Amino acid sequence: MIYPEFFNNIETIKLQDKLANFLGTFQNGEVEFSYLDIVKSAGHSCPTVTGAYLMTLEGLKALYPNEIPQRGDIFVEFKEDSNEGVAGVIANVITQITGATETFGFKGIGSNFSRNGLMEFNANISSSVKFTRQDNGNSIEVNYNPNCIPGNPLQQELMQKIMQGIATAEEKISFGKLWQQRVENIFANIDKVITIK
Repeated sequence: MIYPEFFNNIETIKLQDKLANFLGTFQNGEVEFSYLDIVKSAGHSCPTVTGAYLMTLEGLKALYPNEIPQRGDIFVEFKEDSNEGVAGVIANVITQITGATETFGFKGIGSNFSRNGLMEFNANISSSVKFTRQDNGNSIEVNYNPNCIPGNPLQQELMQKIMQGIATAEEKISFGKLWQQRVENIFANIDKVITIK
């Protein structure tokens, strides 16, 4: 499998999952997600998938400043409806990392390890996403704004040619490279695209 080299340089997200530990899935329940893991699940790499990954990465750092984040113990809120814009795409990425789901997730074993009911849409928040710890109630809100990292001007022209079916093979390759170049630039400017409150 060949993919952009910069994927390998992106910081991973490490968590502890009590369910995984209980079932002997990972030693001590410790699990690690890379951007490549998320891209394979999403099926593509784009600014939206990047934003979901970065909001989770930076959000969990702020929520668990001196300890490992607890997968399955984090409540996630979105101000948008799940069908609005890219909220569903972002939610899918965050679900994969945190285990949180709205209604379709794991119902638990007895009264333990449930993952459903840990995600809410149309929440009364002003940020892109809000993360809340279930053990102590601490929460943080994260905003993501990739607009300050514009793509190459040629990107839009090439996209139009591809959509019209008139792009050459070389132009299709060039478009993909420019697309991923913007993704790489977003990762290189985390402090500009992510704000936490």
